[in-house]
Amino acid sequence: MSGSPLFIGSEIYRSSSYGSKHPLAIPRVSAAIDLARAMGWLTPEVYIDSPVATPAELCRFHAPDYVDAVRRAEVEQRLPAELCERYAIGRMGNPIFPEVFRRPATAAGASLLGAALVAEGRTVYSPAGGTHHGRPDRASGFCYFNDPVLAILRLLDLGMERVLYVDLDAHHGDGVQDAFHDDDRVLTVSVHEAGRWPRTGLVEDRAGGMARNLPVPAGFNDCELAYVVEHALVPLGEAFEPGAIVIQCGADALADDPLSLLDLSNRALWDAVAALLPLAPRRLVLGGGGYNPWSVGRCWAGVWAVVNGIDPDQAPTPEAAEILRGFSWTRRRGHPLPERWFTAMADPPNYGPVRPEIRSVVAAVRRGWPAPA
Repeated sequence: MSGSPLFIGSEIYRSSSYGSKHPLAIPRVSAAIDLARAMGWLTPEVYIDSPVATPAELCRFHAPDYVDAVRRAEVEQRLPAELCERYAIGRMGNPIFPEVFRRPATAAGASLLGAALVAEGRTVYSPAGGTHHGRPDRASGFCYFNDPVLAILRLLDLGMERVLYVDLDAHHGDGVQDAFHDDDRVLTVSVHEAGRWPRTGLVEDRAGGMARNLPVPAGFNDCELAYVVEHALVPLGEAFEPGAIVIQCGADALADDPLSLLDLSNRALWDAVAALLPLAPRRLVLGGGGYNPWSVGRCWAGVWAVVNGIDPDQAPTPEAAEILRGFSWTRRRGHPLPERWFTAMADPPNYGPVRPEIRSVVAAVRRGWPAPA
């Protein structure tokens, strides 16, 4: 089965929020959907409304008692203190909010459906996915369920022999790495800011043999990401020969994001996705982090364009410009917003030298080439 790429989304993200003071109190998935439609890149025939993952589906990776606790938290809007502590719900950036079960279960449902479609030969994009910190028995890093893990497990259950997972988020993809640390069917590769939470993913960390980590320094620029892609990600993927690839496209590595010190333009991320897509005939592309509505919306709409072979470096249509001017962001209150956030889909490129630290990390990851173990 083949055909045009498919976009899985949901209206739940338009009205759901982690709370007014939380970094996720911004439009992200809805912004990407609206901008992609306004740019003429997203048409009704390729859009699928996401199902909600069932408890049984979630329990393919997550502990049943934990899934029950998340459901209970949504119904009661509270949990006993001992359960909050045990499951990290209502703690450490993982609040109890009205859709605390349905929202992450919808993201998981999209990735599970996406995996089934990918197994049939389709290319699927779900910007709500990419919640890569979720643990089997607790929430972590704003992530309640780990949809990339669930999607990869679905691919394996459907007979996929090798799956490559590439994580471009500013934060290490710890939950996915640990889920498949010694499974020789899954190779996880993470490019992330060195020393940033969760402070894992050191370059020498290969987990049980099936992980590669590229921690990069603050100020990571477009030329450096291109170097990492060309000299590490693509060769490693070619050596692994995956039947499917899952790409996590966190937008928090962009220069305009408040939760990292990396300095990428969205063009650099788009180019990385374009280079990674040919590594496998079956492709699932996910979102991830990203905490500035203008940078996330423009980036993720552009990822959808790239998946379709469209150059996203275009001036916004009048409809897209109106959407961009309609965003608000309390973190920037009192500070002028760059005009380019409203007048261009693409960021200006951030070229720079490829520093010795980057070359060293790439060289370390390539040791033992080409065997992933």
